[in-house]
Amino acid sequence: MTNMDPDREIFGVTPCGLQVVRKTISNGGTKASIITWGATLQDLRVDGVEHSLVLGGERFNDYLQHFKYFGAIVGRVANRVENGQTHLNGQILVLDKNEDEKTSLHGGFYGSSEQNWTIDYATDCTCKLSLIMPDGQGGYPGNLKLSVIYHIDAEGSLNLVVEGQSDKDTYCNPAHHTYWNLSNEPDVRGHFITIDADYYLQINSDKIPKLAPSEVEGTQFDYRLKRELKRSGEAVLDHNFCLNNAGIFKRVCVLEAGSLRLELETDAIGLQVYDGDHLNVLSAKTHTNKAYKRNAGLAIEPQFWPNAPNNPLYPSILLKSGDIFTQTSKWRLTKLDSAVRSQNM
Repeated sequence: MTNMDPDREIFGVTPCGLQVVRKTISNGGTKASIITWGATLQDLRVDGVEHSLVLGGERFNDYLQHFKYFGAIVGRVANRVENGQTHLNGQILVLDKNEDEKTSLHGGFYGSSEQNWTIDYATDCTCKLSLIMPDGQGGYPGNLKLSVIYHIDAEGSLNLVVEGQSDKDTYCNPAHHTYWNLSNEPDVRGHFITIDADYYLQINSDKIPKLAPSEVEGTQFDYRLKRELKRSGEAVLDHNFCLNNAGIFKRVCVLEAGSLRLELETDAIGLQVYDGDHLNVLSAKTHTNKAYKRNAGLAIEPQFWPNAPNNPLYPSILLKSGDIFTQTSKWRLTKLDSAVRSQNM
C-alpha cells in the first residue's frame, strides 16, 4: 500500500484485527492527515506554523483509550439523547446509555467514531470514506450508510461534506468533532471567538437542553462580537448555538489566537461549542509531547440541536427511508497581521 501511494500508510490495527489507514492530503499550503478509525482528522498543519492546529497524536492505541472523539465523525446521532430513549413511528427506541448510564452520547458504544471506515477513493487533495451502520446498532433502526469527503482546495481551506442514507426511517445527525488549538498554548481560554447566533440552548445537569432557545444577550454566551473565549469565573461552555440564517451556507464562527484565524462556514443549523473543560489526557503521546489538560482544545461542531428526537420544538433529525442527509462545512485558515494580533493581546 505504501509503495502505491506514498501518502497512505498503516496507522494501526483495531482490536478485531482490521488495519487502520492514514491518508495525507494537501493543497494551498495546508496538509491534513485522516485515519480510517472514525474518519478522523488526525493532524492538520499549515505552512509556516510548526505545530498541529488540532489535538491528537501518533499512536493508534491512544485513539482507543485517550483520544475518544478527537477529530472523529460522531454519530449516527451526535450529542446527547435524554435518558437513552426516544420514539419513532409509534415505537419506543431504547438506545445505548454510554454517558454515566444516563444519556446516549454520540451514537452509543459503537457510534461512527468507534468504527473503522473504508477509503472509497483518494487523490493528492481529496479523501472519501464510508461506513455502513447496521440496523439496530445503538438502538437505532435502519442500515445507515454514511460517507464523508475531506477536500483541501487551492486556497488551503479544509472542506467537509457528510452524507447519510438509510433503508428505514431513522434519526441522523452526524458531526465533526475536532478539538482546535491555534496557539499551541496549554489551553485555549485566551482564544478570541465570534459566533453568529442570537440564541442558544440552556442545559440541565446532564447537559440536556429542554427549553426553547434563549437569547444570548446579557449572558456569557453572547459571542456576536469578538471576545475572549472564556473569562475568569465563567461556567463551562458546552452548549448549542442556534445559528442565524440556519441552513444557508455562510460564515458562522471565527476563532483567533496567536498568528492564526480560523473561519468556519457551514449549512448546519446549530453549532455545539465545548471548551474542553474535562480534558485530562496525561499518558498519551500527543502532537505536542505534552499532556492535554483542562481547556487544551476547543470543539466547534456543526450539527442539529441536541436531544432533538425528544423535543418537538426543535428542528427534526428524522431521516426518511431513501432520503439523503447532507451537511457541508469549510474551515478557512489565514495569518493575522500584526495589528489584529496586538488587539488580541
